[in-house]
Amino acid sequence: MGILISLIAYRDNSCDPKKCTVKKLQKFGMINVVNKITHVPKTTLLLDPTAEYVISPPDRKWVTSITALDCSWIVLDTTNLNPWKNRRALPYLVAANPVNFGKPFTLTSVEAIAAALVILGEREQAETILKKFNWGLNFLKLNEEPLEEYANAKNSEEVLKIQSEYIG
Repeated sequence: MGILISLIAYRDNSCDPKKCTVKKLQKFGMINVVNKITHVPKTTLLLDPTAEYVISPPDRKWVTSITALDCSWIVLDTTNLNPWKNRRALPYLVAANPVNFGKPFTLTSVEAIAAALVILGEREQAETILKKFNWGLNFLKLNEEPLEEYANAKNSEEVLKIQSEYIG
């Protein structure tokens, strides 16, 4: 495995700690958790569904860390995210977690991070974090085709084109 991408999560404790995928990754020392948005590095790739750009393989050239926003999107003020220039949305994928199984765009933080890792060409690291969940690797199986296509896209425009084939 190459150089691992650092994983970070901003947590506001608005989710159920028993179901929190970030807490489990933290327990295994696989993610750095911060409780203040200001502690998230400005250079990170910030996973943000409201971002203007979608993640794509060319992003790998500059990515040293990926940050998930592990919080309730209902309470998050997205204008607070403006200082981060490297915000990226994920393309269409469906959840494999037991709470939202089969639902599009409702991924857990670990699923979102794993998807980003796969798209950036770091599938091994994605598998490593997903293996901590009994349903984790099912996420890769469930999204095998789109993830492979996204990971082979030339740029974010191509990722969006591929996404449109899945959304229909």
